Amino acid sequence: MLQQIIDRRLSGKNKSIGNRERFLRRYKTQIRDAVRRAVDQRGIRDIERSEDITIPKKDISEPVFGHGQGGKREMVHPGNQDYLRGDRIERPKGGGGGGSGSGQASDQGEGSDDFVFTLSKEEFMQVFFEDLALPHLVRTQLAETPEWKSHRAGFTSDGTPNNLHVVRSMRGAIGRRIAIGSESRRELRELEERLLQMKLDAAPGDTVAGAAIAEVEAQILELRTRLGRIPYLDPIDLRFRNRVRVPVPSSKAVMFCLMDVSGSMDESRKDLAKRFFILLYLFLTKHYEKIDLVFIRHHTQAQEVDEHNFFHATETGGTVVSSALVLMEEIIKARYNPSEWNIYGAQASDGDNWHHDSGRCRELLSEKLLPLVRYFAYVQVAEEEQNLWEEYTQLAQSQRRFAMRKATDASQIYPVFRDLFKKEGVQEAA
Repeated sequence: MLQQIIDRRLSGKNKSIGNRERFLRRYKTQIRDAVRRAVDQRGIRDIERSEDITIPKKDISEPVFGHGQGGKREMVHPGNQDYLRGDRIERPKGGGGGGSGSGQASDQGEGSDDFVFTLSKEEFMQVFFEDLALPHLVRTQLAETPEWKSHRAGFTSDGTPNNLHVVRSMRGAIGRRIAIGSESRRELRELEERLLQMKLDAAPGDTVAGAAIAEVEAQILELRTRLGRIPYLDPIDLRFRNRVRVPVPSSKAVMFCLMDVSGSMDESRKDLAKRFFILLYLFLTKHYEKIDLVFIRHHTQAQEVDEHNFFHATETGGTVVSSALVLMEEIIKARYNPSEWNIYGAQASDGDNWHHDSGRCRELLSEKLLPLVRYFAYVQVAEEEQNLWEEYTQLAQSQRRFAMRKATDASQIYPVFRDLFKKEGVQEAA
């Protein structure tokens, strides 16, 4: 028999979950556009919160059928002292809208009330990342040092009293008593029936029959004694809940943020890099349970710092990008075994580098880092194509785990991020 389960739970303020999901599916395009506009307007730290979404009323109107008046009718409306049939009414001066808006009126556009509703944090992030995916995502599971989880594994005959399963133990005891005493109980029933028949057939004062009856009664007593010696509960009947420790696959990721903090990286360029790093971090949280962040800043020398110093500290002087790549490799070898961690790298720079160092950066990535990481993304926050961009271009042509893009304005960060992490086969809408 086919059964259908209808979820009638309410989602706050007497709103149906099913109705809300249908609404989100129906106006998916408008909601997606509103989410993209919201990303450009809000701060990076607030990107994961809920958002008020506005949809024009014309987009949510539905066509309806109505009955026309039909035929010709002549009507006289009271109060009409200025117009006759066929007169053309002039447009009211000042726009004729009767509204309270300020400024000059326009002969274009459509006036309507907008529909506003709140998109929850989970719904916002779902729309935000719905058509993105980590390229070539293969989660690394713990091999040498797995995480263990206690798992039920049936029953065992040995265990502690607190794990004793009473019902299973009594079921086994009853089965054992039935199996051991079945033959004796069958024989007992036969003797009881035989005894009853002998008593009915025996004549009063018949000593032979009396002796035979006494012998049968002795056999019945012996069988009952034998059945009484069967233990009600034997140690072999006891059953204990059994639990075993099994290795649990664990998905962990570490995200390396590398950024140039030399004199050419001003605050606006750092803000572009920060936007990209935050987007990548939020995206990884949807795929991994545990994520570590490692911040590496560099000028002529690289240094691992905390998040505050990474984004706000300023330096002057030249740029040696390879120092950050070398430090990243050292940290991976020291703390993040590639067989246990999914490693991702994100590098932001204006492309300015010591000309003798750019070739070494390409070699370090190709030979040392890319074999260890799942993905490495390079974002250049400047338009000029310098030697580092040229070297990385050669690397991007031969390495699937490496990608590079440019972003010179805050509005370009999200499209660049989508381009780097879009699902394979998905085409961007124009």
